[in-house]
Amino acid sequence: MPHSSAANAEILLSQALAGSSECFGRLLHVYRNYLKLLVVSQMERKLQRRVSPSDVVQETFLEANRDFHQFRGTSSGEFCAWLRRILVNNLHRVVEKHVLAAKRDVRREVSLENIAANLEQSTARLEAILPDGGTSPSGNAERHEMEIALADHLAELSVDYRDVIVLRHIECLSFEAVGQRMERSAGAARMLWLRAIQALRERMED
Repeated sequence: MPHSSAANAEILLSQALAGSSECFGRLLHVYRNYLKLLVVSQMERKLQRRVSPSDVVQETFLEANRDFHQFRGTSSGEFCAWLRRILVNNLHRVVEKHVLAAKRDVRREVSLENIAANLEQSTARLEAILPDGGTSPSGNAERHEMEIALADHLAELSVDYRDVIVLRHIECLSFEAVGQRMERSAGAARMLWLRAIQALRERMED
C-alpha cells in the first residue's frame, strides 16, 4: 500500500501552488526521509561525521522555499525531481568545502554532473528494491509513492539495519565490503542484512 503522506503529495502540491505555505511545509516533510537517504548514500561515513545529512536536507528545503516561485511543474514527481536538483547542488558545495579543500594539492575535481549521475544511480537502486509496478503513468505514480514510503520505513529501522540495507542495496557492496565498513565479518554482515530485510518487509506489510 502506498504511504498515505506520499499519496497526498499531489493534493499538497496543488494547494502549495495555490499559495498555501502550510501545505508547502507539509509537502516538504513528505520528502525528508527520502532525500536524507539519498544524501547518506552519497556521503562517505567520515564526511557524515563532519556534516549531518539532515543539515544538507534542511538547506535544500530552505532553498526550495526561497525558490518555489521558479518551480514550473505540476506533479509530485516533477517536484521531487526539482528537489533532487537542489540537493545535488548542495552536495556539490559540501564536497567542495570539506573534501576538495583538504586536497588542493591533488587538484581533484568533482563535477556537478558526476554528483547528479551518482545520485540518480542511487535513486534507481532504491527503485530496484521495490516490486515491479509497470511503466504506465499510474504505475509510475504508485512507484513514486512507494519509494517515499520505503525511505520512511528505512528511517524507522535501527541505525545498523538501515546502514546495512543502504550499503548492500544502494551502494551495491559485497558482504565483505559491507563488513569492513561496519567493522564486522562478512558472515556477520550477511546475518545482519537478513534480519534487516525481514524487519523492513514486516514494516512494509503492516
